[in-house]
Amino acid sequence: MKLYGRIIKQGKLISEAWAEPHGPSTDFRDQLEECLIQVCKQLDIEVPIWLKKNTTDFGLYRKTSFNSDHFGEEIKFDRLEITLY
Repeated sequence: MKLYGRIIKQGKLISEAWAEPHGPSTDFRDQLEECLIQVCKQLDIEVPIWLKKNTTDFGLYRKTSFNSDHFGEEIKFDRLEITLY
C-alpha cells in the first residue's frame, strides 16, 4: 500500500507527501490509518476527522478529500486529498 496526500489551495498544489505502512499489520484499516498519520506529519497538519462520506468515496474511487469541516483547528488551505496507490 502507498498513500499519496496533497494540499490544495485555490486549485493549486501547495505540498504533497507519500507514505507506506511500516508494521507487519495485515489489517487494511490499520495500514490506512498509519499512512494517513504519516502523510499529515509530513505535511505538518492536524489529522482530519474521517466521516462516512470519506469511507464511501475511498471505497468507490480509492481517494477522498477533507475540507475545513474535517479539522478541529482553522486550516490555511482549501482541502487535503488522499489517494491509494
